[in-house]
Parts: sequence; structure tokens; C-alpha cells
Amino acid sequence: MHIFFGNSMDATLETVSNLERKMSISVPMSEINSEVVSRLGKLSKTVKVAGFRPGKVPVKIVEQQHGGQVRSEVMSDAIGKNLGEALEQKELRIAGLPKIDVQAKEQSDDHFVFVASFEVYPSIEVKDVAGCSIDKPTVKVGESEVDSTLAIMQKQRATFEVNEKSAESGDQVKIDFKGSVDGEFFEGGSGDGVVMSLGEGRLVPDFENALTGMKASDEKTFDVQFPEDYPSKDLAGKKAQFEVKVHEVLAAVLPEIDSEFAKQLGFEDGDVERLRVDVKKNVDTEVAKRLESRQKDLVMKALLEQAEFDVPQALVEEESDRLAEQMKENMKSRGMKVDDAPLPKEVFAEEATRRVKLGLIIAHIAEKNELQPKPDQLKEVVEEMAAGYEKPQEVRDWYYKNPQRLREIESYVVEKNVVTWALETAKTNDVEMAFDELMGLEK
Repeated sequence: MHIFFGNSMDATLETVSNLERKMSISVPMSEINSEVVSRLGKLSKTVKVAGFRPGKVPVKIVEQQHGGQVRSEVMSDAIGKNLGEALEQKELRIAGLPKIDVQAKEQSDDHFVFVASFEVYPSIEVKDVAGCSIDKPTVKVGESEVDSTLAIMQKQRATFEVNEKSAESGDQVKIDFKGSVDGEFFEGGSGDGVVMSLGEGRLVPDFENALTGMKASDEKTFDVQFPEDYPSKDLAGKKAQFEVKVHEVLAAVLPEIDSEFAKQLGFEDGDVERLRVDVKKNVDTEVAKRLESRQKDLVMKALLEQAEFDVPQALVEEESDRLAEQMKENMKSRGMKVDDAPLPKEVFAEEATRRVKLGLIIAHIAEKNELQPKPDQLKEVVEEMAAGYEKPQEVRDWYYKNPQRLREIESYVVEKNVVTWALETAKTNDVEMAFDELMGLEK
């Protein structure tokens, strides 16, 4: 397919696949040369060259020293301008950045030729949302849930005392240990007088199971199978042998939920009932947040099932890069050496594809149903964010003075609007959910 723009540019569009396009554009060299001459003339009035007064440098001299750079800049600008015009005329919306290939074999004294390869956004159609069924999780918060939360607060403030009993979940053990793989000791596989906690899920299962039931002065040799996804690639999936000696078993001593406990939590009058009311309020808030997040996940899952379309790989690659950078920053915050942990983009491809697809679906639904965020919605979210800080105005300024941060709020509001729309449009089923399951307290 040819597209002609007056007498200046000739563009040929080729459909490579459902989303891939290739556009060959030919620009008259006379336009390139004319612009080069114009820019050299302007440059001669400002450039400094030894032996010439400012503004008096001959264009020929300027061309000798800067001609190559100027021509390169003109060609780069010509690519951007002409590609932009061709895309606009053809009403094509590029997904990601185009790849530009200057066709050396096609160049002539008359024309400058380049080829742009790119993907376009897909045509999105969301099926019958009104006909799909979406679960609405609900959780009851009563006295037993308050008790469960207070029990966690007790454990967080527990002290540990030496005990002659056998070690069990919730205890700590002070041990010497030495580990080897195929008879060779490995880095980080030994320690003396190390205190380890049982029942928190931090230890390799085989190691924790072996420690459970041991008493002070006990010694044991046992095998440990490291999981395939163990962080250390040198140990992942391997079997090690450990020698362990227990010095002490320390049992947890929980504080009583009394006036002293309430005072430690900021209630100066020691009123336990006030403490319970405050805990109930905080639990209600946390439950609401988690239910909102879970509801969003259920809605997004339903929307993904209602839309089928090809996803631009350029956007998937961009999202994979972003996820990889997030992972690296997360690893750095934990003190890990990022250089020792290569993160191939393929690892993030599946999640990146899901996120890109969801983003396109959300944008489509928001535009079609006029669900874009309103100023009062943005203000409400910012006020909620600011309310939790001592200086709320600084938080407001932090958002309103940075367009990127405000766009993050806009995206959040759009998602909320789409979730609300979906729940109002689809068939919903109230599903009662256990408190411990929602809060991740299940063992």
C-alpha cells in the first residue's frame, strides 16, 4: 500500500503480522540538502573558529568542520518528522518504540530512504461482562478476630527464657551447626552459638524438622534437601548433611493482656477495653484494604477471561525490564549483590504479558464507559494518603507537584472505577471468607 504526501514523501506500508508493521519511507534528498544548508548558515553566525571574527566564519569552513554532524542531525529529524506524518495520515498508533533501518542500498542522489518496523496497538473487544459471574468475598470481624490479633501482638512482645523441654514450634534454639555437600563444607553453612526461631517458616523444612524435639546438649547429624528455588544457586536442589549441637532451648513467655500491656501500646490509662476497641478499628481498616485488593484480583481475572487479543511484544519487553529493575532494587534493599544474580527478562515474560494485557483492557473499558478519574476522586485519594502523616500538606505537595506521582494516583482511581463498573455490570456472588485466610494467618 502506497501513501503519497504531496510531492515530497512516498511511504509504503507492509503488514508483517497481526500487530507488526513495516513502513518504507522515501524523502527527497533536495529537502535534506536544503535543511543542511540552512542549518550550516545559522551555525556560521554563532560558531567560533580560530582566525575568524564571530559571525564571519565562511559557510564552507563550517561545513568542513561540522557538516557531517549537521547532516546526521537533519536526517534524524527527517526520520522523526516524516514517520510521524505517515503514521498520523494512516491513523496508526505505535506500541513501544519503532526500529529504524536506513536502507544503504536504496540511497541515491535523489532520495533518502529508511524503513521503520513497529507494532500497533491491538483492537480490543471485551465480551459480555454482564453475563459473567464474579465472587465478592466478605469477612466478619468480631471478638474472636480481635482476640486473634491481640494474640499476634502478644507474640511480637514475647520474651524468651531457657527451658529444659524439647524444642517445638514457637521456641528458639541456640545451636552450633556445620553443613557440607558431597563432603565439602560450603560458605555460610556453619555457625556457633546461633539462635534460630522455630515455626516462622524461615528455615529449610528438613532443617527445622530435625531441630524440633531436640533438647539442650543433644547432638544430631541429618540430611537436608534444599528446594529447587532456593536463593543460593550453589545449593538449590542439592542434598546437604548437617551436624548440629543444641546449647539451649528458649521458650516464649507471652505478656498478659492487662493494663500494663495496654500502657505499652500507648494507652496511658491502661484501659484494656479501649485497647480492644482500637484494635477492632484497625482490623476493620486492614480487612477492608485486603478485601478491596482481593476483589480487584477477582475482577481482573474475570476481565482477562472476557478478552482475547494479541499483546504487543514491545510493551511486554518494556514491562519485563521494569519488573527486573524492581526485583534488583528489592534485592539491593535486602543487602544482596545484584551483580551476582542475573535476571533474564524471560523470567518476567508471563507476568509482564498479564500486566500489559490488563492495562490495555482497563484503558479500553475506561474510555468506552467514561470511567476516567474525576478531580474530586483524585483529591479524596490524596487526602487519604496525607491523613496518616504528621504534616499532611507536605504529602499533598509531594503528589501535586510531581506529574508522575499524580499519574500513579490517576491509574489507581481508574482501576477502582473499572472494578466498581464490573461489579455493577456482572453477576456477583457473596462468598464468606475466613479471617485467617484473608490475613494470611493460616498454617
